Amino acid sequence: MIGDMIAKARKEKKMTKTELAKLTDINIGHLTHIEKGERNPSHKALKNICRALDIPYQQLMYTYDKDINEEQADYNAVSHISYNKLLAVDSVSGFVDCPSTVPSSAIALRVNDNSMEPTFETGSYVFVEFNTPLNSKDYGVFSVNGEILIRKFTSKKEKITLKADNKDFKDIAIKYSDDFYIIGKILSK
Repeated sequence: MIGDMIAKARKEKKMTKTELAKLTDINIGHLTHIEKGERNPSHKALKNICRALDIPYQQLMYTYDKDINEEQADYNAVSHISYNKLLAVDSVSGFVDCPSTVPSSAIALRVNDNSMEPTFETGSYVFVEFNTPLNSKDYGVFSVNGEILIRKFTSKKEKITLKADNKDFKDIAIKYSDDFYIIGKILSK
């Protein structure tokens, strides 16, 4: 997946592989293997690539050891993962213990409404792994047109729907025109 993200960023920056290879001093053949997912870049090479593309390193690091499966390829998961945006946190309530069962968690997020009850109670914490492609029925944290939501993710081919567990909340069918990002996968509550 990291190769897909590098290729996505490079193309969005309108940079050729040859230009990126020159800026990073990485052989173009090796860079091609990286973008195809046949090889992972070293951490030093990734830092150089990010510097050349003028993008944050850590966002791509979250994708380092992840692969895209067939279901995720069907809904083009890579296009919904951000390489240049960070989750803005307006308030920090302190630290919570990270269970050993979710070592790849990056953040504990407080559930702020009852849309996901009874699965996630208002005021409880969910543990989130950033920039993780989801499979149908995974719970995740999403940005939809600037609103941050916790929902159950479903996909059928290229059709994405975000579902609330509380029936008082409507499902959200993601449209092509929506500003939609997968922030991360909920690993545990």
